[in-house]
Amino acid sequence: MPSGSAPPAEEAIRSALLGVIDPELGDNVVDLGMVRGVDVGPDGRVTVEIALTVAKCPLRTQLRSDVESRVGGLPGVRSVEVTMSVMDADERGALMKRARRKAQEDRALSTDIPTTTRVLAVSSGKGGVGKSSVTVNLAVALARRGLVVGLLDADIWGFSVPRLLGMQGELRAEDRKIVPLEKQVGTGLLKVVSMGFLADEDSAIMWRGLILNRAVQQFLEDVRWGALDYLLIDMPPGTGDIQMGLARMLPRTEVLVVTTPPLAAQKVAARAADMARKGHLRVAGVVENMSAFTCEHGTTYELFGAGGGARLAADIGVPLVGTVPLHPDMTGAGDAGTPVALGGGVLGEAFAALAARVAEDIAPVVELSGCTARLLDRIEQALGDA
Repeated sequence: MPSGSAPPAEEAIRSALLGVIDPELGDNVVDLGMVRGVDVGPDGRVTVEIALTVAKCPLRTQLRSDVESRVGGLPGVRSVEVTMSVMDADERGALMKRARRKAQEDRALSTDIPTTTRVLAVSSGKGGVGKSSVTVNLAVALARRGLVVGLLDADIWGFSVPRLLGMQGELRAEDRKIVPLEKQVGTGLLKVVSMGFLADEDSAIMWRGLILNRAVQQFLEDVRWGALDYLLIDMPPGTGDIQMGLARMLPRTEVLVVTTPPLAAQKVAARAADMARKGHLRVAGVVENMSAFTCEHGTTYELFGAGGGARLAADIGVPLVGTVPLHPDMTGAGDAGTPVALGGGVLGEAFAALAARVAEDIAPVVELSGCTARLLDRIEQALGDA
């Protein structure tokens, strides 16, 4: 965790908790009234009390992890303790009222992304770190585990996902909804949306920020995503309009930051993490791309330096999720549209390990049953009767 800073104020803790989303109700735990108390000790030890709707809520582990991740990443926080309690009848009634009002508001601005889907934005502070290659191959590796993975190419100017996947075609609409192009990966499935399916690969897209944001908004709202375990979003480099818009449009998004070993790349990537947190998004972890190169004789060369990913992860208080070695096969596979995650070798193994860490530890898919699910049924019934 970040150290060397004074303990944060309670207001900063509550601001961070705005990024903890109840996945069934699609709202943050602060506005839902689930945060009963916050205590910040002078030594940086923080205690947060979360009130659950029922005692044996199956989401308690995910909520605890999200609170620890969001709060633990703040400067000056030494440790985080999360205590769980149970709402009384009045608190549950207030939560129902808030959830019903939000459901009515969201009718005009809805999305087809299931509430159970883990949304991961793959981000970087600068271009040239292989962010798109990491996104595509992580999506493929997750699909190889038998999962249904959505892949949204939000790099509107610099789209590259179709070429990296070797996919061609045009997006079509059914009943006023865009239908993603699909690619079977073993027993899993990729659902892909990219500007590359709408525009010529050699044509420049000369759009300003508001239009770019609207394009991403359409890809989120006007696409028939259907069932999804994960939605991976390949973000444009930097900290601009699309990044700010995503935090507003899809606040349950979690961020994976891609960096390379050099210190300069690490410092720029830290800005992407800082922007995510200012938008109340959880920074789930760091991926180091282009790490050491091992030649055919077994000698390892750290051509771009070493330790950038680990340093960045330590500085911003998140785990180093995985490292991807520097290897010439990455370039050839990308040009040919045959992702390295489809095969074996050191690169295939690296992405298989990365996908396993994401699926089993960093952002596991949670089966929703009980807990606020019963409240959701009552809300939907109430809306139907309204």
